[in-house]
Amino acid sequence: MSVRKICVVITARPSYSRIKTALTAIVAHPKLELQLVVAGSALLDRYGNAVDYIENDGFKIDAKVFMVLEGENKTSMAKTTGLGVMELANTFYNLKPDAVVTIADRFETLATSIAASYQNIPLIHIQGGEVTGNIDEKVRHANTKLADIHLVASEDAKNRVVKMGEDANYVFNTGCPSIDIACSVNKSPDLNFNPIEKYGGVGSNINWQGGYIVVMQHPVTTEYAEAKKNVLATLKAVHKLGIPAFWFWPNVDAGADGTSNGIRSYREINKPENIHFFKNMIPEDFLRLLINSKCLVGNSSVGIRECAYLGVPVVNIGTRQNGRTRGVNVLDVSYDEADIESAILNRIELENHMTSDSIYGEGNSGESIANILAEVELRFHKTISY
Repeated sequence: MSVRKICVVITARPSYSRIKTALTAIVAHPKLELQLVVAGSALLDRYGNAVDYIENDGFKIDAKVFMVLEGENKTSMAKTTGLGVMELANTFYNLKPDAVVTIADRFETLATSIAASYQNIPLIHIQGGEVTGNIDEKVRHANTKLADIHLVASEDAKNRVVKMGEDANYVFNTGCPSIDIACSVNKSPDLNFNPIEKYGGVGSNINWQGGYIVVMQHPVTTEYAEAKKNVLATLKAVHKLGIPAFWFWPNVDAGADGTSNGIRSYREINKPENIHFFKNMIPEDFLRLLINSKCLVGNSSVGIRECAYLGVPVVNIGTRQNGRTRGVNVLDVSYDEADIESAILNRIELENHMTSDSIYGEGNSGESIANILAEVELRFHKTISY
């Protein structure tokens, strides 16, 4: 029996939770061999050093690809992607995988798609067909057109990929693997650790035991010049409300310097006593933190995906998630301090009245993905279907 070598490329902190249960299922499958490549900001301490969590979970890393250029602006994003194409092309040449998996829509994932496609390696795209509000929109659909096989997270996404001219026989609705983790956490949701004791972080030693919110706000690449101003509006609103808050550092996107600078300067000048800041957590701990919170504030896709499944209220700020299919848990607001305050209070009132919504899966995505990877015809040539 031949074993297929499936090369999965993780380029950033959020990508790990998007693929973790699929990695486990691939390792366990008798017809598959996992080749794991960790690249980009997933290797960098300033963005949470996701590689440590990956290794602690027992996964063997076959290659590490350093490709992030400093700057967090539009030019550094383009150059990082270009460097990624060169480095990943060598990695795939050495590993000789039977197929390569690229995840979702982060800007540097395009490097994975180009490096694989140009070497006639079958490309599998996870989570195509969704709509987002910034450069991720272009990247996600570009990955779709480069990919040969599509593992999407919802029926809406599946229909959209087929409308893009992809062969429906190679488009599979597997749900999102991050929902598998949310499903597991939902079965035992107690917060069984002290976040500050376990993860350190910086800022005030907040009194979170009586209730707290979680904040995660990233820059919007098409609005990167406003990143600092936008995050300051959220900082002021959260500080003014005085509710204990766990705040997570942004992704490495254009504008991340502005977001980070806004957080640092506000923290140093105003010393908010109700906010504690973290870089990263393992996915299970982060979801336990969320399910026990009063609400999530910011613009992370976790508010659209996992929080819908967990029934966590969400204040979604700005345009980053525009057009994305969402549940009733989400309240959309602008970058306005007063509007953000009002929305947080609105969501907190609904804390114990949210129901679960399975838009992005039922909790069996990882196993479904592994089974498809083991049986689907691997191809590296296609034509548009209309």
